[in-house]
Amino acid sequence: MELSVVVPVYNEKENLKILHTELSETLNSLQAEYEILFIDDGSTDGSELELKEIVKKDKRARLIRFTRNFGQTSAISAGIDHSSGTYLVTIDADLQNDPGDIPVLLQKAREGFDVVSGWRKRRKDAYFAKTLPSVIANFIISGITGINLHDYGCTLKIYESKLIKSLRLFGEMHRFLPALLGYSGARIAEIEVNHRPRIAGKSKYGISRTFKVILDLFTVKFMGHYLGKPIYLFGGWGIFLIFISGLLAMATLYNKFYHGIFVKDQPLFLVAILLSIIGFQMLLLGLLAEIMVRIYYETGRKPSYFIKEKIL
Repeated sequence: MELSVVVPVYNEKENLKILHTELSETLNSLQAEYEILFIDDGSTDGSELELKEIVKKDKRARLIRFTRNFGQTSAISAGIDHSSGTYLVTIDADLQNDPGDIPVLLQKAREGFDVVSGWRKRRKDAYFAKTLPSVIANFIISGITGINLHDYGCTLKIYESKLIKSLRLFGEMHRFLPALLGYSGARIAEIEVNHRPRIAGKSKYGISRTFKVILDLFTVKFMGHYLGKPIYLFGGWGIFLIFISGLLAMATLYNKFYHGIFVKDQPLFLVAILLSIIGFQMLLLGLLAEIMVRIYYETGRKPSYFIKEKIL
């Protein structure tokens, strides 16, 4: 099978039949073996009934239902785990991503790219509520990770399955997949895709997700550069703080012996003590992180979701 299309679904009842029709028309035109994996992320609006009807009629459609809402990252992770295609496409269920762009993504991937990311250059969302925060977030993410993309938040992407299956996703990490794969040496391309206004249902994202993105960005940076060597991060800062502490202590002694200023009258001495304590704590934290990383690599990994039902 060449193509697996993963569709995370959460309360999108009105959009599912239209989406399935558009996906089927586009994928049939490719003349390639494909499957569509709908991941019902604990929907409560009757989406599961629509999905069961779709799966019943389409032998190439699959359904995985969660016991509750675990989030889009877990839904995509389940799709990755249960996919069998050479290439894996992720697409939103809200009809704002255009299934008609999938052939263009696939063609770019066939040119030798491991990740092809969609760029919603002309977004049909509220500017101040979504578009502007997204522009700022993409600028920050690109700067910190070193993987420059215009639109990390666009779900419409295609991946080479053998690479993406090696990752385990948690939190809101799905938006950082290009960066995580880029750290592994993946070839990444970005192409402009169509973006459509939402015609039914409600958006599941707001300005509050910005804070989650910022927190997850620290995790991505750590996993990309320091996961295999955390002592370099924590130990490096620890040594730096201890060095500064030593300089302040020497300045304190110099003032005492050459200027007659008692230690108790020098706040620098208290700062030196504080920095030395923090420095040693950072070193110990680095050692503990080294131990935890080894446990992480040596023990089995477990999924971040629980499945209620499969129709495969």
